[in-house]
Amino acid sequence: MKTQRAMEIYNSKDTFAVQLGEDSVWIENVDETNGMATVQVGSDPLNTLTVSIDRLKEEGEE
Repeated sequence: MKTQRAMEIYNSKDTFAVQLGEDSVWIENVDETNGMATVQVGSDPLNTLTVSIDRLKEEGEE
């Protein structure tokens, strides 16, 4: 995923299916400068990771 798209998803009121590997994630924060995103894995708000934005994929994206 590109940083601009991650920002669009993060700022949108709509819900988008985003994957990190096989896991569904919610984008919690985007660090545009460093190309990183903090994501919540699944439905557990305590299960967060900070990952490179290019590891994130929108559903249906190759």
